[in-house]
Amino acid sequence: MSGTTTAAARCRREAGAGANRWVVLIVLCVSLLLVAVDATVLHVAVPAVTEDLTPGAIELLWIVDIYPLVCASLLILFGTLGDRIGRRRVLLLGYALFGVASAIAAFADSAQVLIAARALLGVGGAMIMPATLSILRQVFPDRHERALAIGVWSAVAAVGAAVGPLLGGFLLEHFWWGSVFLINIPLMLVSLPVGRLLLPESTGDGHGPWDVVGALMAAAGLFGVVLGVKRLGAGEAPLSVFTALPLVVGAGLLVLFVWRQRRRRHPLVDLKMFARPAFSTSVGCIVLAMLALVGLELIAAQYLQLVLRLSPLETGLRLLPLTVAAMAAGLVGAKMLQRFGPRTMVCSGFCLTAAAVAMLTGMGSHDNAPLLLSGFLLLGFGLEVTLFGAYESMLSEAPQEQAGGAAAIGETSYQLGAGIGIALLGSVMNASYAPGLASVPGVSAAESAAAGHSLGEAYEVAAGLGGGPGEALRHAARHAFVHGLHVTLLVSVGLLLLGAVMALRLPRVMECGAGVELPAPRDALEAREAEVSLRVESVG
Repeated sequence: MSGTTTAAARCRREAGAGANRWVVLIVLCVSLLLVAVDATVLHVAVPAVTEDLTPGAIELLWIVDIYPLVCASLLILFGTLGDRIGRRRVLLLGYALFGVASAIAAFADSAQVLIAARALLGVGGAMIMPATLSILRQVFPDRHERALAIGVWSAVAAVGAAVGPLLGGFLLEHFWWGSVFLINIPLMLVSLPVGRLLLPESTGDGHGPWDVVGALMAAAGLFGVVLGVKRLGAGEAPLSVFTALPLVVGAGLLVLFVWRQRRRRHPLVDLKMFARPAFSTSVGCIVLAMLALVGLELIAAQYLQLVLRLSPLETGLRLLPLTVAAMAAGLVGAKMLQRFGPRTMVCSGFCLTAAAVAMLTGMGSHDNAPLLLSGFLLLGFGLEVTLFGAYESMLSEAPQEQAGGAAAIGETSYQLGAGIGIALLGSVMNASYAPGLASVPGVSAAESAAAGHSLGEAYEVAAGLGGGPGEALRHAARHAFVHGLHVTLLVSVGLLLLGAVMALRLPRVMECGAGVELPAPRDALEAREAEVSLRVESVG
């Protein structure tokens, strides 16, 4: 038996703790499905929520963005807490909170209640996401097996992204918009007892006290930074106190957090991981991928429903190729990584995704189903290849005892990139869309300003005007939205190509021994046998 195989076998005996790791993977995938469905199901429900609760432009932005904002803010807190008190324990608490928050969101009677419920869902998601990855890192110490497990895990994420819009569209065809949240409750009711029964408990090394102050400092800092960026994306003035203050305070808290972690003997997050090129580059690639693409899904849903006038269910079906391609990429990702290596895989994924986004600039005011199909297929495959390679490299570079913190960093970069991406691309979209409505014949300046907030509001203003001016405004708004979409897509192409350049810092080959920590001087089983022998001798 080779040294690598022996090392992997020893780690499996220690980490597996008698649990069937493939059964554990299934349970973790259900956990991920719970979060992935909730992250996408709301996209097709936005028009229905707008019609029923009549939120303002800022409230609507918060309804969509509060979930990733809160989740990104708390990932480090709950990821490192799981390393201390038990990852399974934090995961099960996340299940319970997710179910309760889903019920509140389903029956919300105002925009404020829905925002609060979505915030609670973000707290539950912050408990669930890093726990799933850190438990996966624990029960799959062999890198080949872990790559396959991450591929399955990411494929399930794609399934959740696909099921979300489809299920949301179906429910909206037959029920009210709150039903899109009720689907979380059956999953939670199944996951909670099954997870308690089957998931192994695991913790980190447990050295030193948990840095509560540092965890809160990181949470507040991330919240402030993302909040400030979101307000910029909503069109607020950069020097406004409600925009500049969160940015400055948040950035200051994050600087203090880094300074604090470097001085502590037992830091909350080992920042030395960022000195490893594979780890820091992987984190950067995740941020750029989400920064470039997450806002496009929301914009694409609006394009399909408001420009092409498709129903919510038809919108979900049109987006299905994107997520099916991502699922396929996740399933073949392990073999691709072993054959091509992290550098080629991630760089090629960025380039393929950029080509797909450039292709989608051919979208216009009229339906082009073949273009959308081919573009979404390439986009889904390229994005998943990119994220798979980046996540696998990042997780394999992290020490096992820091699995929770590393997973939290990865998920924070994902959510942070998503939050900033929505704000950045939304800002680009708004800046490109609004000027097209400045001089529509028969439409006053006040009506043009109101229509410039969003395409949905433009349709409402046009309906109120009626006649020739209303039709002219509706046509101008549709044309301006398509123009803004093209500009947003080109910005995304630039960000993706920047990610391809960044990926050149990743290792050329997949180092199978990376991330394997051998117990010294003997494995755990030998140590236990030696301890029993000593006790027998002492009794004799």
